[in-house]
Amino acid sequence: MYRITLFHGSTKIIEKPVFGDGNPKNDYGLGFYCTENQELAMEWASTERNNGFANHYELNFDGLSVLYLNKNPYHILNWLAILLKNRTFVLTQGLPTDARDYLLINFLPEYENYDIITGYRADDSYFSFANAFLNNTISLEQLRQAMYLGKLGEQIVLKSKKAFNSLNYIESIPVDTSKYYPKRQARDRKAREDFQNVKLLPAMTDAVFMIDILRQKWTNDDTRL
Repeated sequence: MYRITLFHGSTKIIEKPVFGDGNPKNDYGLGFYCTENQELAMEWASTERNNGFANHYELNFDGLSVLYLNKNPYHILNWLAILLKNRTFVLTQGLPTDARDYLLINFLPEYENYDIITGYRADDSYFSFANAFLNNTISLEQLRQAMYLGKLGEQIVLKSKKAFNSLNYIESIPVDTSKYYPKRQARDRKAREDFQNVKLLPAMTDAVFMIDILRQKWTNDDTRL
């Protein structure tokens, strides 16, 4: 039996997550968003004014289908396409909207029928990186590098009723926001500062930008990805 430990940061104690509840506009759509990292969950539970909880669970992986977005055969454009499908992007007409439409048609994987999805967490700083790529201001390689900045973490998302039923509650660990909210801010700030440094680096002569992907009509199985 394969089990992993998960944490969900929240302002509430959640002993039994309810399938179908939540915000459908999250990164990978409706689901229960967790991390294996307790410290990250404690940061995510912290708000500027309120304490929270790192809800601790054990997940039995047996019989669950898992989409690993950070492993082959998937790549950064698959992640971005799922993000475009679910999150609200404010895009200007022209290249950014053309880029969105092209990515959704050519790079959106079939993800909805999986029990579990794992991949990058697109909080505010990651969201700005994705916007920059769509606006052709950073290259594909710079976007890849940005995903590692600030160590903002990988998330594990329970998508199906079967996955919810495989989750066992352990405890809820109190989070002191006076300690963890500054940590959350510092992590995000570090990611943004590092990203600005990446943007200042001269682009490689063979750097690929969003406009190149459109003009050259890249597909999901392109060997350059």
